[in-house]
Amino acid sequence: MTGKINFHAVLKTIRDCLPKDREFIGLHEPFFSGNEWNYVKECLDTGWVSSVGKFVDRFERLLAEYTGTRRAVAVVNGTAALHICLKLVGVEKDDEVLVPALTFVATANVVTYCGAIPHFVDSEEKTLGLDPYKLSVYLQEIAEVRSDGCFNKQTGRRIKAVVPMHTFGHPVDLDPLVELCHRFKLELVEDAAESLGSYYKGRHTGNWGRVAALSFNGNKVVTTGGGGAILTNDESLAKQAKHLTTTAKLPHQWAFYHDQIGYNYRLPNLNAALGCAQLEQLPSFLEKKRSLAKRYQEAFKPVNGVKFFTEPDFAYSNYWLNVLLLDGHQAAEKNHLLEFMNQHGIMARPAWTLMHKLPMFSACPRMDLTVAERLEQRIINIPSSVFLGGDYASA
Repeated sequence: MTGKINFHAVLKTIRDCLPKDREFIGLHEPFFSGNEWNYVKECLDTGWVSSVGKFVDRFERLLAEYTGTRRAVAVVNGTAALHICLKLVGVEKDDEVLVPALTFVATANVVTYCGAIPHFVDSEEKTLGLDPYKLSVYLQEIAEVRSDGCFNKQTGRRIKAVVPMHTFGHPVDLDPLVELCHRFKLELVEDAAESLGSYYKGRHTGNWGRVAALSFNGNKVVTTGGGGAILTNDESLAKQAKHLTTTAKLPHQWAFYHDQIGYNYRLPNLNAALGCAQLEQLPSFLEKKRSLAKRYQEAFKPVNGVKFFTEPDFAYSNYWLNVLLLDGHQAAEKNHLLEFMNQHGIMARPAWTLMHKLPMFSACPRMDLTVAERLEQRIINIPSSVFLGGDYASA
C-alpha cells in the first residue's frame, strides 16, 4: 500500500468483480461469439473483400436502424468519419472549432485536417464531457454573433462548429448545447466514437447535430477491426458523404472521372462483414457491460478515496470504459495506483493528456480548463470487456 488509498483494497475489489480464471485482465478486448467467422468466410469464399459488397450496405442499414438515424455511411475509421463530418458542415481554413480539452487526440487532429484551429473548452464532472453552461458564459464574453456567423472578438476568426465528445460512452448534456449552437450560429457535430449504444433522454447519441461520427476500432463495444461511420438525418449530406469518402468518383461503367477532391475512406466489405455479426449481438453486449458496471458500482461503495463513475440521470450509457474517480486530495496517488494495478494483472490506464498540453496544440486558444485539469488528474479506466459481464464472467 502507498499513500492514503489502500491499493490492495482497490485491486481486490476489481478482482472480485471479474472472472477468477485469468491472471491478466485487459482493458477492453473484442468479443466474437456470433456469425463473425461465417460472414468473413463468405467474403473470402466469394472474393468480395474490398470496398464493394453486400456487407457494407447491410452494415450501413443496420447502423441507421439501431441509432434511429436516417442514414449511415461506413468509412475506414472514426477519425476519417469525424474529418468528413467537419467538411460536410463547412469547416474551412482558419475557422475555429470548439472541442473539449479532455478528449482523444483525433477530435483535435481532424480540425487541423481542415486547415482550422482547435479552440479548447472545459468539461463538467457530471458527464466527463463538454460543459454547455460554462461554454455559454465563455462565448458571451469572447464571441460576436453577426449575420454571417459567430466570430472570436480576440482573434477575428470565425467560430464555425462545436464538437462534443461522449466521453467513455457517457452522453454530453445535449439539449442546452443545441440551444447554445442555435444562439451562437454554430454547427453541432457529435463525436460519438465511444457511444454506440448510449442514449440521451431516450434517443440514441448522434441525432442532435446534422452529422455525427462513430468508431469501430478493436477496443470499441462493436468492432470491425478498424472502421467508422458518419450518421446523419439529412439525405443530401449522406449522399455527399458517400461521394467524398469514395474518392469523389462519378458512377460510370468504366470511366474514372472525379469532380472534386475526395478521400479514399471506404470501409472494406471484409470489415463490414465483421461489423454486421457484431451488431447482431449489440443488445446482449450492452446488457453484459451494464451488468459489469453495476457490480463495480456496488463493490466500490465502501472503498475509501475512490468512487465509481455512473451515468448522468438523463442518460443510458454503454459504459464503454469504466471509470474510477479518485477523490481530489488523492490525485497524487494516480500514477502509483496505475503502476500497482498493471503490475498485478489488472490493465488500467489514465485519461488522455489534455489537448492543450500537447506540443502541436499548445498555442491554440482555450478557455479556463479547471475542471478538465482536475479530471485528468483523477480518472482511471479499469477493465470493461463485454465478456467480463453477466454470464460471461463465469465462462
